[in-house]
Amino acid sequence: MFDDQIIVGSLIRKALEEDLGSGDLTTNATIDPDLKGRASLLARETLVLAGLPVFIKVFRMLSVEIISEDYFEDGQVVQEGEKICQITGPANAILKGERTALNFLQRMSGIATLTKTYVDKVGLQKVRLVDTRKTAPGLRLFDKYAVRMGGGFNHRMGLYDGVLIKDNHISAAGSITNAVDLAKRKVPHTIKVEVEVEDLEALEEAIQAGADVVLLDNMSPHRLKEAVRLSNGRVPLEASGGINLKNIEQIAKTGVDIISVGALTHSAKAVDISLEMIPL
Repeated sequence: MFDDQIIVGSLIRKALEEDLGSGDLTTNATIDPDLKGRASLLARETLVLAGLPVFIKVFRMLSVEIISEDYFEDGQVVQEGEKICQITGPANAILKGERTALNFLQRMSGIATLTKTYVDKVGLQKVRLVDTRKTAPGLRLFDKYAVRMGGGFNHRMGLYDGVLIKDNHISAAGSITNAVDLAKRKVPHTIKVEVEVEDLEALEEAIQAGADVVLLDNMSPHRLKEAVRLSNGRVPLEASGGINLKNIEQIAKTGVDIISVGALTHSAKAVDISLEMIPL
């Protein structure tokens, strides 16, 4: 699942601190500390599940007595009305962690569900659907994980693990050629250098300059086809900008290798999931 459990734990801890503060006034006042509870997690709409281990970890950070029985795994489709999992343990821990746990799960499952919708639209076209850095601040690890659970792929995780020369970099460097040359001389040879272009002339310059990948920004399907023809397989091409569920199928058929969609993470709707507890 997640390679760095320390970061996962830190994100959950911060979210709990944000919600609990000095303590849950309502639960502390109304719930017997010895009361046990059993809670069922229910899908109120059909969704692609993402974040269940995070959901469970929220409660286990509040009590080591929490026991979970999972009926689905991340990446699976859950139909409306189906029970996703059941947790048992101290009722006060369940109530204190409920909102934080659901916030993570509903957002991540929303991203995974939207991603699958895009993937299904692409169909059998040989193109890779990837996300962007347009994620919720502090939650990029979770957002990008959710994209993978929906069948998509990750672009660079941050500014530290990939070179993407954009218009402002090109302006500051003086030209595409200068920017690529500077990048090639200063970054490790294992890092690919990608260049964003807006027209075919810039595409050819980027290829001649030695770009490893070229991002075609806000080009129409017709222009994308021309770019694919001009490139003729010399570099992988990424289409980005203005891509949505209405036009992604047409864009996928242009022959580009990669399609990046910021909406996967910045516009995904949280899915409807509820947690219903009964005392034991």
